[in-house]
Amino acid sequence: GFARFTNIGGILPHTLLGNRVRFADGTVGVIHSDRIKDRSKVYGLDKHFIDVGASSRKDCPIGVGDAVGFLRPFHANGKRLTAKSMDDRIGCVVAIEALKRLKKSPHDVYFVFSVQEEVGTRGAEAAANGIDPDVGISLDVTLTGDVPEANPMAVSLGEGTAIKVKDAGMIAHAGLVRLMRKRAEDAQIPYQLEVLTGGTTDARPIQISNAGSAAGCISIPCRYVHSQSETVDADDVENSIKLLVEILANEIDL
Repeated sequence: GFARFTNIGGILPHTLLGNRVRFADGTVGVIHSDRIKDRSKVYGLDKHFIDVGASSRKDCPIGVGDAVGFLRPFHANGKRLTAKSMDDRIGCVVAIEALKRLKKSPHDVYFVFSVQEEVGTRGAEAAANGIDPDVGISLDVTLTGDVPEANPMAVSLGEGTAIKVKDAGMIAHAGLVRLMRKRAEDAQIPYQLEVLTGGTTDARPIQISNAGSAAGCISIPCRYVHSQSETVDADDVENSIKLLVEILANEIDL
């Protein structure tokens, strides 16, 4: 009744113990690890298992290749919104709300809800090669520097949407960064500048698709990324939506 597992995308082993997961057929399991002999160390995924309530291999309800999702409810603590998979379902929220509010645009606009960003930005790469955009804007979360002993970073929850300058995989198009900042300032939308030292987003494959595109990213500040309680601020989400609409509703002159 104990199933070993591996990850699909970014998983932090030290956040796993005691978490519940649910399989597609509704089976619920509990994550635990082999006996911890040295509590100063964090076990890798190979030392973890899922208890699915079976007594033997014969009555085990799951098989090789079955996938799970974390079983965690959404919670709103005032304007602080906590849930699993904010990375990057909150980006989908920004895209959908912007699409609802965008009444007219001088551009041909494609909204892409891409897959497999966490395992190699593959969906965005396929879409960018097919669409061949002049400009591409990724919508993703970013880390914050406002929690105890955080890595230095000039992004905080509740201080505005974040305009990406660079991350570990790409440098945002300088003209697009300037345009984003101007649109935000003209519309009085609070924003922060994001410099991310680790990780990247779908903007990277967009930037290098075909002969290249001007690419950037609107980032939603998020605490506890790649955990089961990723946390964003509702005002940051709203300001991200507003900025995207301002960009798409007006001319883009880079």
